[in-house]
Amino acid sequence: MRSLVLIGHGSHLNPESAAAVYAYADLLRQRGLFDEVVEGYWKEEPSLRQVLRTVSYTDVTVIPMFISEGYFTETVIPRELGLGHQGPVPPQGVARVIGGRTVRYTLPYGVHPRMSEVILARAREAYPEMNAEDTALIVLGHGTTRNENSSRIVHQNAERLREGGEFAEVHTFFLDQDPKVTTWREQVKATNVVLVPFFASEGWHTLETIPEDIGLTGEVTVFAADPEAEPGSQPDYAQTVYYSKPVGTHPAIAEVIMQLAEDAHGASAQGDIERGHHDAWSALIQLASDTLRLGEVIVRPVEGMFELRHALDEGKANEGLRTVVTPEGVGEQVRLDERGEYRPVHTLRNLARGWRAVLCERDLARALHLLYPAVVEETYAHHHHALRCTPWAATARRQTGIYAKVQKATPQQVEAVANDVCGGCLKTRLWAGEVLHQTFFSGVPGGIPCAEACTLLVAEVREEVSGKRGQGAAVHG
Repeated sequence: MRSLVLIGHGSHLNPESAAAVYAYADLLRQRGLFDEVVEGYWKEEPSLRQVLRTVSYTDVTVIPMFISEGYFTETVIPRELGLGHQGPVPPQGVARVIGGRTVRYTLPYGVHPRMSEVILARAREAYPEMNAEDTALIVLGHGTTRNENSSRIVHQNAERLREGGEFAEVHTFFLDQDPKVTTWREQVKATNVVLVPFFASEGWHTLETIPEDIGLTGEVTVFAADPEAEPGSQPDYAQTVYYSKPVGTHPAIAEVIMQLAEDAHGASAQGDIERGHHDAWSALIQLASDTLRLGEVIVRPVEGMFELRHALDEGKANEGLRTVVTPEGVGEQVRLDERGEYRPVHTLRNLARGWRAVLCERDLARALHLLYPAVVEETYAHHHHALRCTPWAATARRQTGIYAKVQKATPQQVEAVANDVCGGCLKTRLWAGEVLHQTFFSGVPGGIPCAEACTLLVAEVREEVSGKRGQGAAVHG
């Protein structure tokens, strides 16, 4: 029995950032090659610090859903998972035993050689009439000055496609390193240009910053010749750009993921049921077989199934509520609040009302995982005095990169931010020294522990230390 964990970046601001990871998890779940498929995120829930606790089996393959090697795949994810590994990941991956689980960590899917085929497929979708005589390809990467591996895979794919002879020209450009995409007209000579974003998902960059930076008006944009341009700065004729969807959302990525899992030697391994996880969910189902109040919802048995609804909708006629019958349907109801605003922390007291779910026992577990990620496992551990807490000072010391500055935050700054971020949350801040005597396992609906400061709090403390908090949309999303 094996678990597959897909790790995405996620966002505190954009609900679409995680859409590709959710989609691939659903697709792989349907194929049944793993006994379960779960998701974990850097900036969503379950967090990287929680996700291993949410898996059912002791054999776990972890695939970072990133487009290239770099800071996140070599530093952040291994650190947060507790792999005890930093730096480049070998082709066969990294295997560790963590908390009784055998965890196999692979390379990111974006470094797989088949990604060149995916780029070509995206290009053909965007411009079916492309030909090698008058069509140039731009492979657009994010780039970073923090890790040279981030751009290496973009150049490798471009070289493969250049050798394939499908295009008159093949170029690489980047957002955050040279050559910048804003200079593309100085280098690209073909009249037709296909621009393929080498990004993992549809998000802020692909939907907003890229089109804005280079003046795209849609899927097809005509750039007229500029008679006043400096000689040699750009062609003196019109060029048409065909803008494709990002490579990371192509259906073929599922095959790449499965190949990575096999390469990590997880295909033939067999794990056992993870006892702590099994006991937590068995206890919860037992409570739900009567009636369970958990956070803002009520779970009760109904004609051999389970009904899940908002506690404030108790007593409301079924006809007045939207009825969903799948875990994914529940997921759709809980990602936004009643104003349509994104809920990056699922235990905030702003769960939308007006819906009910009718689910079998297995689907109930998946639905509650989407509703309150990692809450069942962590609360059960706390209920049995087995939940290890991480004080703020330890969380701050672990931060690197742009978040390292939270180490400079004063206790007063941390508390001021926590009052805003945590004030509307169901959880009790054990990491800040608060005490939780009873949990929902003992009949207290809001009895939910918070073992460690969430990434939203870390990001807001960084803004506070930087003096940017409250100055409009944060840049940490």
